[in-house]
Amino acid sequence: MAFFRSVSALSKLRSHVGQQSSLANSVRWLQTQSSSNTDLYTEMKELVPEYQERVKKLKKDHGSVELGKITVDMVLGGMRGMTALVWLGSAVDPDEGIRFRNMTIPDCQKILPGAFPGGEPLPESVLWLLLTGKVPSKEQVDSLAQELRSRAKIPEYAYKAIDALPVKAHPMTQFSTGVMALQVESEFQKAYEGGIHKSKYWEPTYEDSMNLIARLPAIAAYIYRRIYKDGKIIPMDDSLDYGANYAHMLGFDDPEMLEFMRLYVSIHSDHEGGNVSSHTAHLVASPLSDPYLAFAAALNGLAGPLHGLANQEVLRWIRNIVKEFGTPDISKEQLSDYIHKTLSSGQVVPGYGHGVLRNTDPRYTCQREFALKHLPNDPLFQLVSKIKEVVPPILTKLGKVKNPWPNVDAHSGVLLNYYGLTEENYYTVLFGVARSLGVGPQLIWDRALGMPLERPKSVTLEKLEKLCGASS
Repeated sequence: MAFFRSVSALSKLRSHVGQQSSLANSVRWLQTQSSSNTDLYTEMKELVPEYQERVKKLKKDHGSVELGKITVDMVLGGMRGMTALVWLGSAVDPDEGIRFRNMTIPDCQKILPGAFPGGEPLPESVLWLLLTGKVPSKEQVDSLAQELRSRAKIPEYAYKAIDALPVKAHPMTQFSTGVMALQVESEFQKAYEGGIHKSKYWEPTYEDSMNLIARLPAIAAYIYRRIYKDGKIIPMDDSLDYGANYAHMLGFDDPEMLEFMRLYVSIHSDHEGGNVSSHTAHLVASPLSDPYLAFAAALNGLAGPLHGLANQEVLRWIRNIVKEFGTPDISKEQLSDYIHKTLSSGQVVPGYGHGVLRNTDPRYTCQREFALKHLPNDPLFQLVSKIKEVVPPILTKLGKVKNPWPNVDAHSGVLLNYYGLTEENYYTVLFGVARSLGVGPQLIWDRALGMPLERPKSVTLEKLEKLCGASS
């Protein structure tokens, strides 16, 4: 079946690459595993029965298979390491980092269509991949880009809902409000109230998810212009792709910034299902709340300092270093002293460490490569590079972290700052727009596969103590 061919495509590709001298041949080979449908909905309609059959077989033949043990550390430690849900789009490998449908970040950069040959992956190509598990052709990506532009019209009342808030309200407060205002047009809510059969739930969920994804850049850009640019709004450009259009509506037309926004949105789109924003969306959607309600909840989780605020905290920390020494051009010894000062004050070094990864985050690496290509002499980029040399040995010596290496947030703020997007409080909104490309497809599959209401079992502290006493 097409699904099994697509899932195994990358492993076959790696074997194939070893036998071929040309990456172009490998890309063409992989694309033969994909369909010729240019309409994403048609592609989904063909895939849904195959996935449904796989889930049905798993339940019937392997429903009692144990996936691991649950420890007290897991219960008291944020459920880390506890296998508890299915997430189709991506998974985090401790060594290689995030895989989108089994494709690493470097794989995606080499294989997924860009705006031009050798360009960064278009967010539309990532969306197609995450939803279908297949590598799209340029024709399919262009068709999807056009579909998203056709869905991007914002009702006036959504803007009015945002305008009802103080201009100084946090960008994420305004963003969540805008998403909730869009919920008025939920196709799922209308279909459910109309008595739609549960086997068809995925179809209006698809409509809601695609509409939401399409409209988020305009809502997000409106908020940016409202807060920071005196409310002077820039309309969408029908000639631009998703990432470039977002940058354009924000007010940035430097081709390098357009390309960086494509990269930023693509690499922030998904990070398996256990992170706060993704899991929140899945949880809130499980009682059949529509994608607008689920994604608004996800944004509220993303707004938490421990989740979506990391890259702005990195940039602030770097700026504090520059302020401390009066220049970004400092020695490694000076930097080492400052890092020790940060740690001894009870703070962490922002942008370093990860709950799953045990190597440098490939999302950091691809941003570093982008910087080396486009802004190698930028003083803050050079400081970021120096930090990467100094921090890991210090953290390793202290022995307090399992992963002393930089993550995605260690780099993105400096790149955004370089291209003129200096308003740190807005950075989480960028993250939110990108995350919709991962959450939306999963919500569609949740409904297609009949995923049930999420209802884990909790335990009281007394019960936990009693269980521990009995086991000892």
